[in-house]
Amino acid sequence: MPEHPDVLIIGGGVIGLTTAYFLARDGVRVRIVERGDFGREASWAGAGILPPGQPVPDLHPYDLLRAHSAALFPILTAELRERTGIDNGYLRCGGLELGAPDPSLEAPWRREGIAFEAVADAALQRLEPALAESLWQAYYLPGMAQVRNPRHLKALQAGCARLGVALQPGCGVQGFERQGSRVVAVRTDRGSLSAGRYLLAAGAWSEGLLQALGWQPGIRPVRGQIALLNTGAPLLRRIVMEGKCYLVPRPDGRILVGATEEDAGFDKRTTVAGIEGLLALARRLVPALADAQLERCWAGFRPGSPDCMPFLGSVPGTDNLYVAAGHFRAGLQLSPATGLLLKELLLGQTLTMPLEAFRLDRGPTAPPGLAFRS
Repeated sequence: MPEHPDVLIIGGGVIGLTTAYFLARDGVRVRIVERGDFGREASWAGAGILPPGQPVPDLHPYDLLRAHSAALFPILTAELRERTGIDNGYLRCGGLELGAPDPSLEAPWRREGIAFEAVADAALQRLEPALAESLWQAYYLPGMAQVRNPRHLKALQAGCARLGVALQPGCGVQGFERQGSRVVAVRTDRGSLSAGRYLLAAGAWSEGLLQALGWQPGIRPVRGQIALLNTGAPLLRRIVMEGKCYLVPRPDGRILVGATEEDAGFDKRTTVAGIEGLLALARRLVPALADAQLERCWAGFRPGSPDCMPFLGSVPGTDNLYVAAGHFRAGLQLSPATGLLLKELLLGQTLTMPLEAFRLDRGPTAPPGLAFRS
């Protein structure tokens, strides 16, 4: 384990691990410290939905970040599989956005070159026969994909380890030690740790550490509850989305149903009301799910931000501290481009896309693009 790494990353979720992987691939010595177990918070808890995207000019910055990530995910998947032998379950399964025709969705899809088709009645039933007959309009997006979150995190950890990244779980960070504008160490449960540069990627826990530096960007935990159903055999082939809720079918016959969106602080309990609402949604969309086994329920803390945009870049007033936090519902889907951009920023390389819109000291911003409701 390097005593004085080039970069110390605070937070072992998908953002921290992906950034560490890209840095180490470029020969950088990296250490990651994580307060608990690696990848066991919001990164693990999500459903792994990956909207399609095409990086074209003049997209909203959020949509451009999503589009770059969509292009990178299959490349990163193949690379991790070759390097580690772990299949993360990436699957271009297609998806359905339920609802009536909506020009606010069609316009950005056309501008971005995303394939879609409005389907109704018999055409919708042919795509997914198990859907309720009362559902008669949707958009079909053949480029929508999914990934198995736990498998992807396992692949990232293995890839980082093979590249020499020092992975240090059970090491909570309490604060920073500074000399002028430079951070010289972080105070942890295991003493002070130093590095040349530091990246704060602690998800919903980032706010407390930023407050000690005089910043309160408004990153907060937003609880999301999910139910896992087991039908015994595949019932759906495609992701089904209705507003911010979804059904994500796995090839083994399991279906994830999510997700609530609750300001409950750091209370990770699942609740009767939350899970009841998800199960009612599942039965309404796919009546046959009334007979499915309720295999498991869990909750995670999405790192929300006031404008639903992540914070990416340097921490003003410091020379060697950076932040990547506040991805809200989209940490996994935005992780490839986030990791690549932070690697480029930390190493002084040409950026794949501008980061001004994601600055920690930004003022009020336009909301994220409307290409996808979630």
